[in-house]
Amino acid sequence: MKHKILPISIIYINEDMINQRLDNFMHSKFKNLPKSMIYRIIRTGKIRVNKKRIKPCYKLKLGDMLKIPPIKISNNIKKTLPSLNQNKNLLHSIIYEDNDLLIINKPSGIAVHGGSGLNFGVIEYFRKLRPLEKFLELVHRIDRETSGVLILAKKRLSLISLHKQLREKKIKKKYIALVHGLWPFKIKKISEPLLRLKSQNTQKKVLINPLGKPSETFFKIKQTFSSSTLLSIIPKTGRTHQIRAHTSYIGHPICFDKRYGKNNLDISIKNKININRLLLHSSEINFIHPKNKKKICIQAPLDKAFKNYLKNMI
Repeated sequence: MKHKILPISIIYINEDMINQRLDNFMHSKFKNLPKSMIYRIIRTGKIRVNKKRIKPCYKLKLGDMLKIPPIKISNNIKKTLPSLNQNKNLLHSIIYEDNDLLIINKPSGIAVHGGSGLNFGVIEYFRKLRPLEKFLELVHRIDRETSGVLILAKKRLSLISLHKQLREKKIKKKYIALVHGLWPFKIKKISEPLLRLKSQNTQKKVLINPLGKPSETFFKIKQTFSSSTLLSIIPKTGRTHQIRAHTSYIGHPICFDKRYGKNNLDISIKNKININRLLLHSSEINFIHPKNKKKICIQAPLDKAFKNYLKNMI
């Protein structure tokens, strides 16, 4: 396997770099490096700030000296360039844009950022499609398999403002999901702690565990079918795979969830209707606009595959 060595780097943090988490700064600086590698070299102390070991969550300050060691990377990282069709899909997915924000209805199956051997995700696509944009960063993330609302910030101050709203739980999100079975009317909320599973496998997974982080999800039944239920879901916390883990925990996993679902149930309904995507969609997001301070509500319609599947359920 061929490798190349990135030389040692010393970076002095200026006003355009401040208030970023160290891990996020490294992701934006070294877009071709796997996230796992970036976290490893931070946690092992190879990256120093002002000659000291530092945690990934450290926020960069004006005048900080960041020392990055030589990094050995593989030349065999898969070079996945955006195809013409994918470019068109992403351009057509824009549902709101102004001088500060770019908001899309992300299709299912497209990652929000590069990683795991892929150089291109949503953020890389738009940076390539919008080369004149001086700043473009993800405000938040949604799973690759999940479709729906995704916000990109076009200015650093907008990113900082929305991250503050996220920390203070002022950003409200709604999801739509089709789950297996008839959802019990009495279950309107699940409050079970989630712990990320440590594994040699690169696939992330979280489990219900008393040692995990507090997690809370609210559910409302929208429509019932013979063997499934359409739910409106509001996650109060924003843990990794929270909705998928909570629904699976009580025995009603989301349809076509390959990580938390039930393959035998998926096979039984797949034979009737041809679809192969996780039936989870981020349908709405509410926040305060970072510039004009007005309340914003962005809604993302279901894609054709999800809508057609629901029509065939009736």
